[in-house]
Amino acid sequence: MSNHSKPSKNEEEFFARADAELRKQLRERADAERAKAAHAERNRCPRCDVPLVAKANSGVTIDQCPQCEGIWPDKGELEILATGKERESGFVGSLLRIWK
Repeated sequence: MSNHSKPSKNEEEFFARADAELRKQLRERADAERAKAAHAERNRCPRCDVPLVAKANSGVTIDQCPQCEGIWPDKGELEILATGKERESGFVGSLLRIWK
């Protein structure tokens, strides 16, 4: 009598590992898609609900609305812009002094 109907233990382990790896890859892909969708949802102008455009300014990326031209810095970006001595007396520095 042959044993062809029952898979060997090694085959079961192989397919169990392959299944686990596939599930892990699918979970990572789904997580990445969810994070991308959340970022796209969050990265909209609060006034116009238009997707913001990233603009580089002095080594900091600031989000700007292409419609109303509003500037929406993320947490800590104003402080980074104000670290230079020439900026401390400028507009950004005066804004930061208001909140200190």
